[in-house]
Amino acid sequence: MAAPKPSVERCMGVNGLEKIVLREGRGSSVEVKLYGGQVTSWKNDHGEELLFVSSKAIFKPPKAIRGGIPICFPQFGMHGTLEQHGFARNRFWSVDNNPPPLPANTSIKTFADLILKPSEEDFKIWPHSYEFRLRVALGSGGNLISTSRIRNTNTDGRPFSFTFAYHTYFSVSDISEVRVEGLETLDYLDNLKGMERFTEQGDAIVFESEVHKIYLGTPSKIAIIDHEKKRTFVLRKDGLPDAVVWNPWDKRAKAMADLGDEEYKHMLCVEAAAVEKAITLKPGEEWTGRQELSAVPSSYCSGQLDPQKVLQGSA
Repeated sequence: MAAPKPSVERCMGVNGLEKIVLREGRGSSVEVKLYGGQVTSWKNDHGEELLFVSSKAIFKPPKAIRGGIPICFPQFGMHGTLEQHGFARNRFWSVDNNPPPLPANTSIKTFADLILKPSEEDFKIWPHSYEFRLRVALGSGGNLISTSRIRNTNTDGRPFSFTFAYHTYFSVSDISEVRVEGLETLDYLDNLKGMERFTEQGDAIVFESEVHKIYLGTPSKIAIIDHEKKRTFVLRKDGLPDAVVWNPWDKRAKAMADLGDEEYKHMLCVEAAAVEKAITLKPGEEWTGRQELSAVPSSYCSGQLDPQKVLQGSA
């Protein structure tokens, strides 16, 4: 029996929100909503969900969807008059019928191209003209690749600046059984301590309480190791120098209407980002930020998982 071919399907999802479903020949899949340009599902070839989406997520505009991979643009965080994490995650995107060519990658057979341009209302709160092109792709091995291309299309000669993040929610067995490797000894800004700057210790990051840190000058590869599931997520990134690590823990989770009280135990956000230094584009200039996610089995070594094979493996 022949294996199913890669496919792209456009259909309706929850509350009539349109989505594009990508399927790869061996069974992995990705769903991306036109609302927010947001990936809300990424499954491996066994049908296991790899991203966390809250059971209380609100799939109704103008609320952003709690989980998956929201896109933070034109700002990360809360600054000035713009809403938290900007507006890209709660706008309707369009299918991009004329995407510019991206570098050839023979392992990618299925992808979706979306585009966001400012509305008149957006222009009132962020008075710049831009084109934000997003390609969501599913590699032959089930890898999830997100490529963002943002171009300044101002006609008045003005540059603009922005910050950015792929706000990825990973699904984990239990937050107390997870560790993150690749960020040791780096400087970070602690959002729970007024963005004060600290240096991470030499050990892998583990979780025992609320955390919201912005790591600076991070490597291109970060590993998220789930001991219980014996699974390692590998995050590779390009054009995104920072990495945000966030878990709300119990008290903050209970205060969030769109997150279950105990759901913080089963999620971890590790976000490829450009936060510390804003990106500035002159008219006609374009910026590209890319993230590739993969999930691989972890092996035990002397009672511990051995992520070094992952971090030192081929890019």
